[in-house]
Amino acid sequence: MTLFFDDRFVSAQAQEGLLATEQRARRLLVVGMGLQVALAIPSLIALGIDDRLLNDVSVWIKPIKFQASLLMMLATILLLLPVIEARTRAGRAVWLACLIAVITATGEILYITLQAARGRASHFNLDTPVEAVAYSVMGVGAALLVLSSLAIGVSILLRPRADAPQGLRLGGGWGLVLGSIATLFTAFALGSGEIGGPGHWVGGVRTDLGGLPLFGWSRTGGDLRVPHFFATHIMQALPILGLLLDRLAPRLARAGILIGAFVSLAVVVATFAQAVLGQPFL
Repeated sequence: MTLFFDDRFVSAQAQEGLLATEQRARRLLVVGMGLQVALAIPSLIALGIDDRLLNDVSVWIKPIKFQASLLMMLATILLLLPVIEARTRAGRAVWLACLIAVITATGEILYITLQAARGRASHFNLDTPVEAVAYSVMGVGAALLVLSSLAIGVSILLRPRADAPQGLRLGGGWGLVLGSIATLFTAFALGSGEIGGPGHWVGGVRTDLGGLPLFGWSRTGGDLRVPHFFATHIMQALPILGLLLDRLAPRLARAGILIGAFVSLAVVVATFAQAVLGQPFL
């Protein structure tokens, strides 16, 4: 009976529960990353043997790009979790954010890969009622995915681990927050079809053939994928900058992250304006 009134026993039990919740969040992210890799392997094989084209390039280019991007996003969340203080990190809010991230990332990549296997477009495809609904659902899922990273970023800024290095704390937190906000903005502009019509092109030739090497961005006109790319990868750029500052110039961490955030957002704004004006990135 004394166990029910023993604070140490209750505390130990609570700690075990929190640790179990944290481990579940980590496992979720690892499983989500594994699914991206598992789909990337057959996609890479198909890229070499399937000669079907979409927008004049292989139908497998898009799923491979998304598999790499989503893998990176989930890995970023996983690697930044330890920056959050233990109780918050093991709480249900962080676990829920990780669950939403994994479910939405998995659903999105499964649909994109399925459409590639069918030789059909996943984005801007309203040709059939099913595809129109799927595209709308995918848009909602993408928004929830980004909001989950935003929630993790807010947790880092408001509930950091006491001994977390300042550069990583500020870079990780603001990287996820600013990257998420900028991603939502550019994704909405890209997905609305209000700029240059449906698709990522603004002016120029509406084809992905002859695009910028590795990225595929249009070289004949504007491409809304450019600012979207830079917006999304603020989530990795600022944490990396924070790590470098912690190692090389810890006293300049706060100023360095502030400058890095300003430059990152300036690049997004500049490339967005460039795309809207119908000018290629390079």
